[in-house]
Amino acid sequence: MKQFSNKHGIMLILTVVISTIIIAITAIMYETETYRFYKFKNKDNVIVVIPIFTSTAYQKHGFYDYYRSECNSDCLSLSINYQLNRTSSKDAVEVLKWYKFKMITDIDVNNNPKILLEYKTVIILHNEYVTQNEFNAITSHPNVIYLYPNALYGKVNYDNYKITLIRGHGFPESEIANGFDWKDDNHDMEYDTKCLNWNFYKISNGYMLNCYPELVIKQRVDILKKLDEILQ
Repeated sequence: MKQFSNKHGIMLILTVVISTIIIAITAIMYETETYRFYKFKNKDNVIVVIPIFTSTAYQKHGFYDYYRSECNSDCLSLSINYQLNRTSSKDAVEVLKWYKFKMITDIDVNNNPKILLEYKTVIILHNEYVTQNEFNAITSHPNVIYLYPNALYGKVNYDNYKITLIRGHGFPESEIANGFDWKDDNHDMEYDTKCLNWNFYKISNGYMLNCYPELVIKQRVDILKKLDEILQ
């Protein structure tokens, strides 16, 4: 009986350990790769605009150091930074690349605004900073999905691989919010990063998501599924 109890105890401990390991692995998969379990059906004739201008604006000694009064106006003219982070939709770009969506950058749209008309649907990420050319091309397209709030917020000039802030985000006057005075601006929604009550709502030229999905985009298959439905 004692021998049986010892074996039973060892088996119980092994079962608990194995179960714990499985739970931990499952949790890691849920946190990082849940999106891989969904199969996108409607990604043809869709283009994604990677927010290179926004990644540039958020770099060290960039726009936000100026906003915090940590540097002078020199920080408002910056060489292009291609390194994405979570302020410039890094995780969303990784997810959409996994599904092999076609992608271009702000630079491509600025230089050739008509390129968007070659696609049925345009997906905009956290493209917070855009040029007038880009703003016009995006807002005149009939079918745009704004996957992040706070897009098209600051107006910049682009020239020779540099951007310069022109208007918006309290510049050049503190009372200026959206640099384009855009009627569909949803800047306030960017502070909802949990997306517990997310929703795609209709606007004049497409749909907007009412929360900032960067921190959850790899886990929330429900958001990706709805995006897929809208793309039909």
